[in-house]
Amino acid sequence: MTEKPVSRAAERAQKPAAPAPAVETRPLLSRQGDRPVERVPVILESSGAGDFHLIDSGNALKLEQYGPYRIVRPEAQALWRPSLPGHVWDNADAVFTGDTDEDGMGRWRFSKDALGETWPLSLLGVDFLGRFTAFRHVGVFPEQIVHWDWMKTQVENAKRPVRVLNLFGYTGVASLVAAAAGAEVTHVDASKKAIGWARENQSLARLDKAPIRWIREDAMKFILREERRGSKYDIILTDPPKFGRGPNGEVWQLFDHLPLMLDICRELLSPKAIGLVLTAYSIRASFYSIHELMRETMRGAGGVVESGELVIREGGLDNKTPGRALSTSLFSRWVPA
Repeated sequence: MTEKPVSRAAERAQKPAAPAPAVETRPLLSRQGDRPVERVPVILESSGAGDFHLIDSGNALKLEQYGPYRIVRPEAQALWRPSLPGHVWDNADAVFTGDTDEDGMGRWRFSKDALGETWPLSLLGVDFLGRFTAFRHVGVFPEQIVHWDWMKTQVENAKRPVRVLNLFGYTGVASLVAAAAGAEVTHVDASKKAIGWARENQSLARLDKAPIRWIREDAMKFILREERRGSKYDIILTDPPKFGRGPNGEVWQLFDHLPLMLDICRELLSPKAIGLVLTAYSIRASFYSIHELMRETMRGAGGVVESGELVIREGGLDNKTPGRALSTSLFSRWVPA
């Protein structure tokens, strides 16, 4: 009997998947000395800024204002009922529907005419593009406004050149805020699409000549190489995902790789470091877990580790009617004394 020919596609499907590239690593360094002073719990609250504010939330949803558009997106932590009547929600310009998992794909439903893929936004004096993506995000994580505002103030007040490293930098809004304040910025993200979007934002923000390095690379590979080079930064921002892949298939697992990532980041801090900021978005953990990790990582460095949650306060339709606080992320931040 003659064996039925197998197509190339079927042949590839029968082969086991290629293993992910080995993650470059090194042993954790042994830290000596006292742990930094702790400040917990710290709640950093934003009531919106620029073209963004949170209008209302409830029933596992949030109603937000992004420039001219009102947008409805899933929000599992909004356990209460909405404050505003249903017709306000029904008149939203865009509603994300589909997979409610944080990284799940879905689509946007437009209540009126279909909207363009992108639209202009501004935060902290920086212009950038909003975009309706298939993963519910629109190109900016507004809970980070409090970190960006802190960084902007630190850069402006330093009265000296400041080098900023932005790991997992996404669409570059934080990098542009830092550059507009006068910093030299290195922006790292594994996504080609995100880097392209960030460059678009740079042009829109009229910061084409700003000293920003856009690096498309696996974050761990990059910082290990920077450590070997002896590179130093005054401010490091890192907002790692729960899970991710590098350009060559490198696998990132937050709970597996975060200790080493922070350990390397400490080695990259300059002698006159201003701060190391970690944000943990969409993980099931207590802020104490990253707080104690940060204190151990910064053992012997002095300073203060402050940790807690980032929250956004509802502002109503006019952003002048304070409502409930919606928790969005965990954070830990080391600053010198």
